[in-house]
Amino acid sequence: MTVNFNNREPVYVQIIRYFKEQIAKGVFEPGQEIPSRRELAHWLKVNPNTVQRAYKEMENQGLIFTEGNLPSRVTRDEKILRSVREELIMEAVHAFVSTVRSINVPVEEAVALVREFYGKTGEKEGDRNDRSEKY
Repeated sequence: MTVNFNNREPVYVQIIRYFKEQIAKGVFEPGQEIPSRRELAHWLKVNPNTVQRAYKEMENQGLIFTEGNLPSRVTRDEKILRSVREELIMEAVHAFVSTVRSINVPVEEAVALVREFYGKTGEKEGDRNDRSEKY
């Protein structure tokens, strides 16, 4: 499990984003057990309180659930799982549109470039088996 932290966002927010990305890619599947807070803190070399904060926020968002003293698991709620994927897509689209709009790229040209680029890279990216990242 590798998370490349940046200095722009709090670490707990980056941990949440990592989990959302893994859920959206299918690396973490519905109902799958996730690492304990202490395990994750050890692996990422961060304070356990940071991981606790990330897990608490993910529980509040419904991304994960913890029953009693059992390990935390990824939600099985399809609506939440779809919303995670949609959220990540919208963030990417927003960033892209903001960038191309700032340099006055017409929408038709942007769409054509996206289609061309997506076709060239889609095969390489889509053929990768990202499930190998499971902890």
